[in-house]
Amino acid sequence: MNDTSTRTALRECKRLVVKIGSRALCAEGGRFAQVAEQVATQVNAGRRVVLVSSGAVALGRDRLGLSERPKKISLLQAAAATGQSLLMRAYEDAFEPLGIHVAQVLLTHDAVTDRDRYLHARQAIDELLKLGVVPIINENDTVAIDELRFGDNDQLAAMVCTLVGADLLVLLSDVVGILDDQDARISLVHKVADIEPFIKPPEGDVGLGGMQSKVEAARRATLHGLPVVVGPAASSGFLDELMRGGDVGTLLLPDGSPLPSRKHWIAYTLKPQGRIVVDAGACRALEQRNSSLLPAGVVSVDGSFGVGDAVSIVSEAGQELARGLARYSAGEVSRLAGGHSQQIAERIGNHAGDEIVHRDDIVLTKNAV
Repeated sequence: MNDTSTRTALRECKRLVVKIGSRALCAEGGRFAQVAEQVATQVNAGRRVVLVSSGAVALGRDRLGLSERPKKISLLQAAAATGQSLLMRAYEDAFEPLGIHVAQVLLTHDAVTDRDRYLHARQAIDELLKLGVVPIINENDTVAIDELRFGDNDQLAAMVCTLVGADLLVLLSDVVGILDDQDARISLVHKVADIEPFIKPPEGDVGLGGMQSKVEAARRATLHGLPVVVGPAASSGFLDELMRGGDVGTLLLPDGSPLPSRKHWIAYTLKPQGRIVVDAGACRALEQRNSSLLPAGVVSVDGSFGVGDAVSIVSEAGQELARGLARYSAGEVSRLAGGHSQQIAERIGNHAGDEIVHRDDIVLTKNAV
């Protein structure tokens, strides 16, 4: 498939997640009307669009007269609370003349790490889309603390793609796309690792993201089998031209076979609650034979996790190999380390399976996370 036919294939995408950050949204006095018009064009073309939008903290900061992004958590939360209503009012005003309703959806990380809440959120958003409503999703900064944060809205957008069953992620930025070392736009990326040398750290304090964050979000989404496009928020016709197959922005293609939704959820939505250090034999079994993690391969345990929690599986050198769901608690795994599966009940007084982490609950993440 050549570059042109690859671009043309985007015409078949029916469910989009479009993300815009604070810097891109608030530039030039605000781009709410421009974003609304682009989204409305896609809705009227029969596509369903979920909008992940930053901006609450930036708008709240301006309303409260703060000279910089607050570093004090309570003040940051106050700015988010003040700005969130302003953000939704601006979107309401932008979409209403176009005949499209919008709905506010605020998420914290625990809403997608708990499987039941994850499924309920998916069902609610799906109903909104069926009704022709554009869900506008933001992190709930007013109540979010470190353990409940997604990191930034680029990462949130990648997770939302899995949540809503999207087939394309569009990350709107303040540049024309991902630029090479000569500041020329890169049209097509086959492997995310190929562009990492060109990524610069974020500038300014309006938002949290930057291109580095977008590339990491793209990595997560492409591993789920989704194409990702990074493009300019300043271009009023960008989204329409993109969906017509035009050579705009940077298109990052899925690399290899996509992870099933559940395994993608384990690897990229759940936050590891601890680490299980394994020996060289276990490393080989995990990487080469897709094996379960057995007690014999465990060297030590770091952190505190319970049954069913996500854990990071690392080598003795400290390199992460995989993530998975623990079948035993941290204390139990410590007592089982180095032993045989037949000794599990003898050592801890119960038996929930021969494996510390079953292969069905393991996702290899080396060179991917």
